[in-house]
Amino acid sequence: MKIFCAIALLLLVSCTTLKGQASPFPWPDGRRAAIVLTYDDSLPTHLDVAIPQLDEAGLKGTFFLDAKFPPDMIDGWRRAAGNGHELANHTIFHPCQKDTFTMEPRYYNESYSLKAMLDELSIMNTLLRAIDGKQSRTYATTCGQKFIGDGIDYAKASFDRGLFTAVRGIGLPQHNPREINPWDYPSEWFPEDATGEDMISRVKHVEEQGGLLVLGFHGVGGDRLIVSANAHKELVEYLAQKSETIWVPTFQEAAAWIAIQKPATVQQLPTPAE
Repeated sequence: MKIFCAIALLLLVSCTTLKGQASPFPWPDGRRAAIVLTYDDSLPTHLDVAIPQLDEAGLKGTFFLDAKFPPDMIDGWRRAAGNGHELANHTIFHPCQKDTFTMEPRYYNESYSLKAMLDELSIMNTLLRAIDGKQSRTYATTCGQKFIGDGIDYAKASFDRGLFTAVRGIGLPQHNPREINPWDYPSEWFPEDATGEDMISRVKHVEEQGGLLVLGFHGVGGDRLIVSANAHKELVEYLAQKSETIWVPTFQEAAAWIAIQKPATVQQLPTPAE
């Protein structure tokens, strides 16, 4: 009788522990993980290096554009959008906090009111729509900073007001999609000396976890804050080879999938009969 009671108690504890335990996140077509490739600041090497490598591998990226690119790049961005790459918002003037780097004081985050920032983001959405014809848009905070004025969280405000379907920030990667706020997706960045194997190692880790990793890049093989063209190519070729187990969507596609799946990702197990 004592043995029976002990077994019953063990089963009760086990079931109580499992109740509410999250099931594996349901990525499309049974894939194990999602890797999102994002590129900031509308740089020439995005059109000259990153996009050709992505196209050759059959992958799509998300390009966060500010409005400081020259007019002769517009056709290139339009072709990229027509080929399935996402053009996303990165403000007009790329404001950042004071002393982040040399810039005019009027473009400090501290100089912006909430209305001024939301107006700028709305105008940039209009410019992007003139390029790719699309209405729905995502955003990446400039310099990874989401506060303006005297501490207003404009990233959340822009999401709440419907300017964007998702916002990418910077910070420690959160691989569990269930724990991500749609107005503050974290992202991971690599130093200039990162190798392809360094990047692939991170991807393998996320695949083992069954999670999400949003990768950020600036220059690819040139411009500034550079990741080498060879390292980037090794990464995209690896992702292409792993297409059956790793999903490589645009940021907008990933956020839309997570928004749909997130409410249904906690598996409730029945409580034991009393």
